[in-house]
Amino acid sequence: MLKPNVLFLCTGNSARSQMAEAFARHYAGDALEAYSAGLEPKGLHPMTIKVMEEIGIDMRAHTSKPLSDFLGKIHFSYLITVCGQADKNCPAVFPGMGRRLHWGFEDPAAATGSEEERLQKFREIRDQIQERVRTWLHELGIPIRNGG
Repeated sequence: MLKPNVLFLCTGNSARSQMAEAFARHYAGDALEAYSAGLEPKGLHPMTIKVMEEIGIDMRAHTSKPLSDFLGKIHFSYLITVCGQADKNCPAVFPGMGRRLHWGFEDPAAATGSEEERLQKFREIRDQIQERVRTWLHELGIPIRNGG
């Protein structure tokens, strides 16, 4: 059986979708292929890299990618939107898409305040995404690896 492909989609592909992709890769290993993209890619947010490094996941090689890099090129078993804007503006169906899910998370890049307050928001969203990815993998029957 072919392993499932999953695409995590948000508006900027700078934080939430990137974290979800990284967690799916980290916990599922080669049981699935994880990707992320944005409707309007903005580049990987430096605080995304920082908060993921805090828990041992190196994202320095990650880049923001547009949805057009994937449309019609890869069959996705799952398309998971992680922000309301992407859920609202993503095509309801496109070639090569299986099941569409929506996991709404607050945008940590929109946080205001001191650097520590903004980092705390990134950590909060990171932890929510981590838990949601682990729960989803469990629902799919994919064994969690790497301290899961």
